[in-house]
Amino acid sequence: MIYLLIAVCVCVLDQLWKLWIVSTIPLGGTLELIPGVLGLTHVRNTGMAFSLLAEHTWLLTLISAAVAVALTVLLLRGKFPRWEKIALALVLGGAVGNLIDRARLGYVVDMFQTLFVNFAVFNLADAFIDIGAALFCVLYIVRALREDRAKKLEGKTDDRDADRP
Repeated sequence: MIYLLIAVCVCVLDQLWKLWIVSTIPLGGTLELIPGVLGLTHVRNTGMAFSLLAEHTWLLTLISAAVAVALTVLLLRGKFPRWEKIALALVLGGAVGNLIDRARLGYVVDMFQTLFVNFAVFNLADAFIDIGAALFCVLYIVRALREDRAKKLEGKTDDRDADRP
């Protein structure tokens, strides 16, 4: 299925990018990509966003595995339109990318650091998760609003037809 292939591509891209970071930038080292905007800083994160639950990597590994299974089931059996499935595939690929790090290394390799604002250092998998989740939410809401509007219009048509002799 194409959606699982998208997830695999996201995961492979994430893992290759992390491999490059680990082999190129020493732990704690920084490389400025866009001056004053974005840098690459090699860090290890045993937690999740903002290092939350840093001492519970095993729990995050289990949660990541459960999310990956749930997303796979949704992709294979869910009745979502194509773009919503693509969004879910992005989330799945990112979740599996971070799951591989947690299971294999006991931490996640992070590298993107915003230089213009103090924000958590993140990785490519995190970006795919965020983009996919936001895209899915927007698409789902738009679809729900359209379906609701169509039902309301359909109801108004039925009401007018009922008034006719």
